[in-house]
Amino acid sequence: MTEKTAQQQAAPVPSDHIMGVYQRAPLAFERGEGARLYATDGEAYLDCMAGIAVNALGHANPKLVQALTDQAHKLWHTSNIFTIPGQETLATMLTEATFADVVFFGNSGAEAIECAIKTARKHHWANGNPERIDIIGFEGSFHGRTLAAVNASGNASYLEGFGPKMPGFLQLPFDDLDAIKAAVGETTAAIILEPVQGEGGARAWTDATLRAIRQLCDETGTLLIYDEIQCGLGRTGRLFAYEWLEGAADPDIMAVAKALGGGFPVGACLATARAANGMTPGSHGSTYGGNPLAMAVGIAAVEELVKPELLAHVREVAGYFNQQFAGLQDRFPDVIVDIRGKGLLIGVKLATSNREFMQHARDEHLLIAGGGENCVRLLPPLNLTFDEAREAIGKFERACETARSKAKAAA
Repeated sequence: MTEKTAQQQAAPVPSDHIMGVYQRAPLAFERGEGARLYATDGEAYLDCMAGIAVNALGHANPKLVQALTDQAHKLWHTSNIFTIPGQETLATMLTEATFADVVFFGNSGAEAIECAIKTARKHHWANGNPERIDIIGFEGSFHGRTLAAVNASGNASYLEGFGPKMPGFLQLPFDDLDAIKAAVGETTAAIILEPVQGEGGARAWTDATLRAIRQLCDETGTLLIYDEIQCGLGRTGRLFAYEWLEGAADPDIMAVAKALGGGFPVGACLATARAANGMTPGSHGSTYGGNPLAMAVGIAAVEELVKPELLAHVREVAGYFNQQFAGLQDRFPDVIVDIRGKGLLIGVKLATSNREFMQHARDEHLLIAGGGENCVRLLPPLNLTFDEAREAIGKFERACETARSKAKAAA
């Protein structure tokens, strides 16, 4: 270990002036490169969180840095009062690659969800059915932290202390088709789901259920909203997770963010023209959403994310991870209960505390995320190399050994 300055040796100290809503790990980073993050003490970590699926092209990606720098020297922000050419370019890229006809740009996934909910309700209002306001969500889902988003989500703890539950939202058991059929009625506006849940424990919906939900929506005039904020933009090995069903379960509306800006705050709500028929001038808006700086980075990110060779690489690396994690589960059945997810959204359900396991991984200089149902998640950059994947498995294996030893000592 190299000699460190007094400033580098100092551990990060939580500020008394930051609102205490985060349970932070005692780590602070000063720079990143590719799949590496470098802490203020100079130590390097293999980043298999990627900012929770945000830095999909790695840290300080040269193409994104160049796009940001070039645009920063020209124009950062105007207003959506004026035409923003970058919006036209990125919207065209997204609609040509998806089911959608139109796009609204915001700054985050939560804003994309807000727009999706408003779009669904306004669609029915515009069609003469103002009573159709109900949004059906599912247990374990996570759609963001705004009031509408947490009401749509399937985690009651996020609503504690924020007043009564808002009307027009209900949650059903995960992947229960009979419950869905029973719940859809005359006041249903939309069904919202993550094709692969992120925070809920990396659970993927079955293809059969998604097809059946699409058919049910068609039969009842219900809109289908996909939240692909975490599982979209290459994370599963296709540009969007719904594409695995080959057109059999396309959504009417979709929220995306995270990887869309490769680390720069960009969110978007995509919709068919039919679903968005109520979104007329004045019905929605954003001060910062879709500004020139965000669009320049978003365009550069999507240009890379749509490349067939990158998506093929994701599928190959995911296959390696699946094989290796299956082996680790065989070796550590007292630690690993289940392997979940799709592509490079990998969930590992544990028999021991996931928070403690995350610390064991950090001790090995591997960064992983937590998740519901006592899971940990690996969400590495999509351009992670095979050497880096092998390194991640080695570090994860040593974390399993530590978890086993700790459990035996406590028994």
